[in-house]
Amino acid sequence: MTKTTADILAAASSAALRTPELAAELDAADDLASLRGEFILPTNASIGASLAAQSRPNESCTYLCGNSLGAMPKRAETLVREELGVWATQAVEGHFKHALKRDWLTAADLTHPTLAQLLGAEESEVVCMGTLTANLHLMMNTFYKPTAGRNKILCEARAFPSDQASPTLPSCINYAFASQAIAHGLDPKEVVIELSPRSGEFYLRNEDVLDAIEQHGQALALVLFPGIQYYTGQAFDMPAITKAAHSQGAICAWDLAHGIGNLELHLHDWEVDFAVWCSYKYLNAGPGAIAGLYVHRNWDEKERPRHAGWWGHELATRFQMPPHFKPIPGAQGFQQSNPSVLTIAALLGSLEVFKAAGGMGPLRRKAVTLTLYLERALQASTRFVRPEEAASYPDTGNPAFTIITPADPQFRGSQLSLLILPVSRHELMEQVFAAMLARGVLGDERRPNVIRLAPTALYNTFEECRYAAVALDEAFDTIEH
Repeated sequence: MTKTTADILAAASSAALRTPELAAELDAADDLASLRGEFILPTNASIGASLAAQSRPNESCTYLCGNSLGAMPKRAETLVREELGVWATQAVEGHFKHALKRDWLTAADLTHPTLAQLLGAEESEVVCMGTLTANLHLMMNTFYKPTAGRNKILCEARAFPSDQASPTLPSCINYAFASQAIAHGLDPKEVVIELSPRSGEFYLRNEDVLDAIEQHGQALALVLFPGIQYYTGQAFDMPAITKAAHSQGAICAWDLAHGIGNLELHLHDWEVDFAVWCSYKYLNAGPGAIAGLYVHRNWDEKERPRHAGWWGHELATRFQMPPHFKPIPGAQGFQQSNPSVLTIAALLGSLEVFKAAGGMGPLRRKAVTLTLYLERALQASTRFVRPEEAASYPDTGNPAFTIITPADPQFRGSQLSLLILPVSRHELMEQVFAAMLARGVLGDERRPNVIRLAPTALYNTFEECRYAAVALDEAFDTIEH
């Protein structure tokens, strides 16, 4: 019986974790290894990896930053070039008589079947459109309907800045939430409830979220969390939180910027009310790529788009521009303007790779093992400090690190966040990051003292994870000596 990567890793000894032989055995057993060839990855020379570029300038760098910007699929490049060609040769005729049978009029529709599969949704519940924060506002304008007795928004305190830390408010209030509250004549400091981790802990406990929902009960109008927390990589218990919010009569929604293309999702079965996402992280559709939104079909007969646009009008009469708006049933009725065909082409190219992988099931299985291998290789370092000891790590201690991402694979995505210690020495993180970059390892720095590493199942290898762990140790040695 052929051993899987999970079997091989489970049987590996601690002494073998950082050996090239184990990494090679894992890569040889990886059923999805060929997908790496579908991507164009930066080289050591192109990212300025001063040490790695001396001996391996044209080799791919160890790119562990897919949680910030996914690598470029070759198919995305091909499809974008094809659309530029159609624009050059057919111009406006590309809308209706596209030479490659991808009429611009319905280009977004081509993404919906695969997006629906990745989200665990029905096709009519999904639409490719807009940008993440614009879609978030669009959905909140539709679903956030505060009353005197039910007006609270429950969220996390460490949301992404588009969601948090409004410059006009003294506390870390979500940008979008704050502006929505103000638009309804409410004080964000009174209606936006932010949950923080317990003292000495790095991420929220799911039971604390459920307790908060029960505590605020009938006062909750909206519960909105990220599927995956961008800073720590924590994955929230989406079905349990959604069910709890509904039990109190609240709307439950999810920001899936770090969730789509990363986790297995079942939005329809979980009865999530709405969700929004971007496509430039794990969906690999390129910088500023077109985003999307989801609305459960339960709302089809209850909520009409409040900010109607002509692209959301039924296709049969759209170009007749009748006086009365007749929305496409489901999420696609929320479309406003015609979408960018070039960004749709890039997304389509990436979605073709997801289909070639067999969907999120195989990808998630690899991601769990890949992330676990990286975690174990990092923990083998003499610089590693257990998370429960990190809070008391002395300011005079030697440079070290801990992992602030949940250890349970069920509650994390393809990301490990490293907190550089001592936390009082903010310069250490940038020094470590620079030393890793010099060795050809490109992660993501979050000031003042976190480095995020995201092993992505579509294109990262076990050898790259091994190398990253070794490079981290070398980086610490460099800055210490």
